[in-house]
Amino acid sequence: MNKKIHLKVNTDLNATGEVLSWFEQINQPPLSDKKIWWQCQTLLIEGFANIVEHAHKNLPLETPIELEVLRLNEYIEIRIWSFGQAFDLQQQLQTKPELTDNFQERGRGLKIMDSIAEELNYLPIDAHRHCLFLKIKY
Repeated sequence: MNKKIHLKVNTDLNATGEVLSWFEQINQPPLSDKKIWWQCQTLLIEGFANIVEHAHKNLPLETPIELEVLRLNEYIEIRIWSFGQAFDLQQQLQTKPELTDNFQERGRGLKIMDSIAEELNYLPIDAHRHCLFLKIKY
């Protein structure tokens, strides 16, 4: 199975419902393991929220966030393209407290994504764009 979907939304956490609704179409036919589907949704929303709250923090609401999801026979790949400043994902992961030691309300997104995803990268596309790449096996 190869299925690919695209969406473009503004930099707005209020678009979370739209993003989740759009994402539902990748789950046809439904994944047999509901836990994996929940993990996929978690990856998508944590990734989207991180782009809105961090990468696009000082950018206008109209700044687009592009999302692409590809469902293959054994994997789901999520790509979220952003604008803004680059950061070193691996360094951030090393400096964040472990999930079991982090009782803060915010600041756990990267660790959550890292614990769920088979692959997690934040790659430069050009001087102003980056791609958050998430891959999960099902």
